[in-house]
Amino acid sequence: MSSYMYILKCSDGSFYTGSTRELEKRVEEHNLGLGANYTRKHLPVELVYFEEFQRVDDAFAREKQIQGWSHKKKEALIQGHFGKLSDLARGKKSNSLSDIQSMSKRVAEGNRN
Repeated sequence: MSSYMYILKCSDGSFYTGSTRELEKRVEEHNLGLGANYTRKHLPVELVYFEEFQRVDDAFAREKQIQGWSHKKKEALIQGHFGKLSDLARGKKSNSLSDIQSMSKRVAEGNRN
């Protein structure tokens, strides 16, 4: 059975990170106010990102990893700006057009391989 790590965008723009075996059901539970206390206070929520895992403990470990990330780093992950993740982890800013184009090229090349 597959497991998922997911990120929800809350009504105030904040992110909530969780893990589950039943993604659609869990997102619905959050929106019904049956999820975590945090999401109950920030409804409605929208699923903006997820990763699939074969083992629930791997999904949970990934959840815990991402929970420690900054808002900007989570945004980069959600938007697929993978090249920015290491810069954001080190507190660097990588906002120039050439940096973004270079990163997009690396991601595109990685998707072809």
